[in-house]
Amino acid sequence: MARITCDFFSETLMMSTSMTVLLPEKTSNQIGMQNKTGDRSVYPTLFLLHGFSDDHTIWTRRTAIERYVSELGLAVIMPDGDHSFYTDMAYGRNYWTFLTEELPRVARQFFPLSDKREDNFVAGLSMGGYGALKWALHKPDHFAAAASLSGVLDIASHVQSQDKNNPLAEVLYRVFGDQDIRGTEHDLLHLVNQLNQSEFTVPNIYQACGTEDFLYQENLAFKEACTTTKLAVQTTFDPGTHEWGYWDHHIQKVLEWLPLSTTK
Repeated sequence: MARITCDFFSETLMMSTSMTVLLPEKTSNQIGMQNKTGDRSVYPTLFLLHGFSDDHTIWTRRTAIERYVSELGLAVIMPDGDHSFYTDMAYGRNYWTFLTEELPRVARQFFPLSDKREDNFVAGLSMGGYGALKWALHKPDHFAAAASLSGVLDIASHVQSQDKNNPLAEVLYRVFGDQDIRGTEHDLLHLVNQLNQSEFTVPNIYQACGTEDFLYQENLAFKEACTTTKLAVQTTFDPGTHEWGYWDHHIQKVLEWLPLSTTK
């Protein structure tokens, strides 16, 4: 794999930002690695989103994602989302527009990435799990599959219940303002029902959360919301907390689950 730190200017954010990129590289003499590119001129792509306390570097620092994807011929794009919850912030920058419109366009200008729906996937952890499913549910025609690891999947409850003395309350206020976001474009539970009534082909969804994770109950609620819809959701609830050992293990499960058989 080639690992690239790409620094570029975002017209949407009106500032310089960065993404970490993994690109397939076929090798035959690299000890301990089985790198492949597949028979492709452009690569299938996983957009991989970080959580609240991290940045675009964290997946390569805390997991072996580079090694895991080396045999798949899969490119990985890891952008920086700050504390935005991947949203056009009420009092901040337009990270939703950046993520869903500018980032794919810029990444495909810089690198040989496929723009076909069947070749594109999105995943993330915690805040990034929210961002990944929000992106896939809003734009189901862009992705074949989406995955959330320990995702913040009932953001409306967090916005409503925040103790004003909790530092997170200030962040959520900057993101969403003082509006009640239940039933809006920010509410994943609402988006599930909305997408179920649409004519779009829906992406497959993978959802994992540890049973000792503080977000476990809202992950249960998301699963329940999907049970009577046309969404195909594969769920893994197993022992674990909100930590990198869990995410390193389960990102491997996500990669095994991705429908890559027709893209190699």
